[in-house]
Amino acid sequence: MPIEINQGRSDNSKFSNGIKNFPKQFEWEPEIGNAGGLFAYQKVIVAGMGGSALAADLLKMVLQDIEITVHRDYGLPETVLRKSGSKDVLVIASSYSGNTEETIDAFLEAKKRGLPVAAITTGGKLLELAQEHKVPYVLIPDIGIQPRMATGYLMLALLKLMYEEEKMKELKMLAKKLNSAHAETEGKALAANLHVKVPVIYSSNKNFALARIWKIKFNETGKVPAFANYFPELNHNEMTGFDTRPNTRELSEKFHFIFLKDKTDHPRINRRAAVLEKLFQKKGFGTDEAGIEGGDLFERIFRTLLIADWAAYYMAKHYHVDPEHVPMVEEFKDLIK
Repeated sequence: MPIEINQGRSDNSKFSNGIKNFPKQFEWEPEIGNAGGLFAYQKVIVAGMGGSALAADLLKMVLQDIEITVHRDYGLPETVLRKSGSKDVLVIASSYSGNTEETIDAFLEAKKRGLPVAAITTGGKLLELAQEHKVPYVLIPDIGIQPRMATGYLMLALLKLMYEEEKMKELKMLAKKLNSAHAETEGKALAANLHVKVPVIYSSNKNFALARIWKIKFNETGKVPAFANYFPELNHNEMTGFDTRPNTRELSEKFHFIFLKDKTDHPRINRRAAVLEKLFQKKGFGTDEAGIEGGDLFERIFRTLLIADWAAYYMAKHYHVDPEHVPMVEEFKDLIK
């Protein structure tokens, strides 16, 4: 059974305060433990699961001079290692809790192969391993939030381990640039349109990391099914699933489409999005747009994600579910022990 939220409680709940205070994460100054021997790498494998890997997805959008592979699995990506010398790639094990099974396995595999390895965590087994093996690590603040809400801390930690000092300075400016209150207004309005609907988020390929994180926010915070895809690929397959007929209309009537609009996208991508949105409206589907807007790329990324946080939060409030915890994930972990 879902955990009910006390509807008499104000919005100054722990979770909503976490969203309001998210920009403060960029005030944090990460430090590297066991920093000796660490240097700048041009190829990096970030091994992480769930919210602990999201910052790496976003950094792939920003960093052009570092080849980042995000590994969400046990072991290590063999195709990447075959292309790189054993000492030319840095493996960063990222686990907010420090106890993520797959990430610990990747860390141990990297050590077994003699690869350069570092860690990002709040503690747990991963911190113990980093200290035991005397490898570089960044200890991020443990303020009692879920990994998906710690993207600021995790991104700063990654940039620190990659020696991207200039990018760190840019990122830390978000502490003053981001306006959570404005994002709350947009997110709350969007949540109202999603009443008894299943969100489907569409973006360009270059912004798909954002669309996927929107989906994850709806899944974990809102506790609802949600899906994501990108242009132009979806025009060649997925959209035909919504070309409803009398016998299939019932299958798709609950979907509501959110288009992440970016003026810097290829003109043909923007054209495809505009045409598809009108086509969906003609077929009776609800649609919304969320702009990827702001100054630099960091601001545009996190401004958009704050809207997603607020939309998912207000969706959780509507459905009377706990926006913070993920009991099904914890139950599943217990069952596979």
